[in-house]
Amino acid sequence: MTKAIALFSGGLDSILAAILVQKQNIEVTGLTFTTPFFGADKAKVSAAGIDLPLLIQDITDEHLQMLKAPRYGYGKNMNPCIDCHTLMLSVAGRKMEETGADFIVTGEVLGQRPMSQTKQSLSIVAKNSGFADDILRPLSAQLLEPIRAQREGIIDTARLAGISGRGRKEQIRMAEAFGIPQFPPPAGGCLLTDPMFARRLRELLDRREDRQIRDYDLLRYGRHFRDEHGIKIIVGRNHKDNEALLRLTLEVDFACAMARYPGPYVLVPYGNPAARAFAAALCVRYSDAPDGEAADVICRSGGDALTLVSRAAPREECEKRIL
Repeated sequence: MTKAIALFSGGLDSILAAILVQKQNIEVTGLTFTTPFFGADKAKVSAAGIDLPLLIQDITDEHLQMLKAPRYGYGKNMNPCIDCHTLMLSVAGRKMEETGADFIVTGEVLGQRPMSQTKQSLSIVAKNSGFADDILRPLSAQLLEPIRAQREGIIDTARLAGISGRGRKEQIRMAEAFGIPQFPPPAGGCLLTDPMFARRLRELLDRREDRQIRDYDLLRYGRHFRDEHGIKIIVGRNHKDNEALLRLTLEVDFACAMARYPGPYVLVPYGNPAARAFAAALCVRYSDAPDGEAADVICRSGGDALTLVSRAAPREECEKRIL
C-alpha cells in the first residue's frame, strides 16, 4: 500500500491536506514536533478527531542550532520560518526513508504567508530540505510543479486542490464537505512569534546564558529582571506562574517566598549569592506586605533554608531592571 508522512500541526490546513491524500487510498501517518517553543497538544487533539496515526518527535537540539543562526533570518520577532520549515521537512524526509513511505505531505498554501509561503519560498524550503521531489502540498498542488509521486501516478493531481492566497473560504467549504464540524483557529502556537517572549529570548542568547533547555522554558513565566550585576531574577505574577517556577526550580537555584503574607515565588536561576538581597526585595515588592514595612522572606538554596528580613524594592528600581 502507498504510504505518506504528513507534517501535522493540527490546524485546518494540515487536517485537510491529510484527508485529501487519505481519500486516494493512501496510508497517511502524521508527524508533529516539539521544542521549548511549540508543543504537540493541538496536533494530538486534531489527529484523534480524524483517526490519524500521529508520531511526535522532539527536535529541540537541531532546532536550537538553527535558531541561533538562521540562514534566512527572522520574521517580525524571533521566528525563523523559512529555516524552521526547512528543518521540519528535512526531518520528515528522514522519517519517510525510515518508514518506507512514498512521499511527504504538508498543509502549506501558496501565498498564505508573505514570508514563508510564496512560490519562491516554498521552492527554497523544498530544495534545502534535500527532499524537493518528495514534498506534496495537496491544498495548492494544482498550482505547483508536480513531484515524483504525481508524475508516476501514485497520486492523482486532479483530486487535489488549487488554493492560493490568505483567504480561508475554500478551506472552510472543504471542512464542511468532509464533515469536520470543529477545527482550531488559524493562529499558531509558536512562542517565537510572541513579542515579549522573543525579546526575552534575544536577551538570553545575547548573554549566552542558555545553559539548559530549562532556561528557555523559564522565559514563559513571570516578570524577568536583571539586578545591578546582570543576574537574572524571575518573579511569579500569579498562582500559575508560581507553580510553574516551582516545578522548574533546581537544587542549585536560589528561591524565596513570603513568610506571612501572600506573595510571589521568586527564582534566581543558578543561585548567584549576589542577587539574594534584590530577589528578597522584589518578593516583598510584589507581595501583600504593608507598604514601607520590613517583612520576613523565606529563602532556599541547595537544600538549605534561611530567613531574610527585607523591605520592598523601590518601584523605580523595579521599572529600571525589568526586561
